[in-house]
Amino acid sequence: MLFLTILKVSLKSLSANKLRTLLSMLGIIIGVGAVISMLALGTGAQKQVLSQIQAMGTDMLIVRPGQKGFRGVAQGNQDNLTLQDAESLMKRLPAVSQIAPVVSGSVQIKYFSQNVRSTMTGTAITYFQIRNFEVEKGRSFTESETEAHARVAVIGPLTAENLFGQSDPLEKTIKLNGVNFKVVGILKSKGDQGWFNPDDQVLIPYTTAMAQVLGVEFLREIDLQITPGQDINAAQEQATQILRQNHRTQPGEEDSFNIRNQAETIETASNFSRIFTILLGGIASISLLVGGIGIMNIMLVTVTERTREIGVRKAIGAKKQDILLQFLMESILLSCTGGFIGVLVGVVLALVIGQFTQFPAIIEPLSVILAFSFAGGVGVFFGFYPAQKAASLNPIEALRYE
Repeated sequence: MLFLTILKVSLKSLSANKLRTLLSMLGIIIGVGAVISMLALGTGAQKQVLSQIQAMGTDMLIVRPGQKGFRGVAQGNQDNLTLQDAESLMKRLPAVSQIAPVVSGSVQIKYFSQNVRSTMTGTAITYFQIRNFEVEKGRSFTESETEAHARVAVIGPLTAENLFGQSDPLEKTIKLNGVNFKVVGILKSKGDQGWFNPDDQVLIPYTTAMAQVLGVEFLREIDLQITPGQDINAAQEQATQILRQNHRTQPGEEDSFNIRNQAETIETASNFSRIFTILLGGIASISLLVGGIGIMNIMLVTVTERTREIGVRKAIGAKKQDILLQFLMESILLSCTGGFIGVLVGVVLALVIGQFTQFPAIIEPLSVILAFSFAGGVGVFFGFYPAQKAASLNPIEALRYE
């Protein structure tokens, strides 16, 4: 019963000066709203980055040539990865389920009067599954076409739009650096990855690319898909030993190639994104502290204004803990009400900002609970000193106060 009475008195006191109460809550509203919206955008950015990396394949090792240089200065990549390396890895590495040799380069693509520049990737049929590419229309090229050096191509949806507009590209003939290729399939869209757009490329058999388009003997990379359940780190170590033997690398010499572990890339990106999200939330939390200082300031003013009222309450029997609880209740009401409004503002703000940026806003219940709980904690922490000051007033001195 006493608690309800104190709650009613606190509500009445706060509603007596609505403008000051609103201004006191403003810092909490801004702080909670900023924390929720920043965490939502940070989480959205994290999930989008991870999905983009995972879209390019998981449980995968990527072998690339090492860099050549002079006196520590890098001067490009070495030409040392061969088809024999790919065959050795496939035969001698039990953890590998599929392997895809890759060559690539920038090519000029023509279809009648349409002329665009795009990325051409020469690879094997296994590349589609390793890299999570799906053919939306038509088909991919086959192993027999690869062995026969066939001039067939699978193009990305953006490349198809740039060359053909709304027309159907299937069975049409395009020119890659002046060489005719028949379009047999169109890839399903993956979206722009930032550093590379998989929707704007042409995939052809690696045999055709090496012999007829690029005129190269060495590979740009070798993609290896590790069988689920196998230790990818152990497979990476075994692949390193196999390639060192193939390249006749002596003990103590540096590797003439690089092996990138896709799982490590995903973990690194995840950790970086998590730190980024925490940083955003930490910066936004400063607003909550500022709001808490504002509440303490207002509560100190309130204690000064109501000194005589405190004296009267004590004179008629109010205990020290009753006065403490009343002013602490007012502080908590300020912060919790501001926190509730801030949650609504943060959710709306996150959704609005998400509409105008490339990162979707993902609001997690945990972030809302943490922001609201922190707002309540701010009310208790910054409200305790004014409440303690009010409870400690001497009733005789308080009654004398003008």
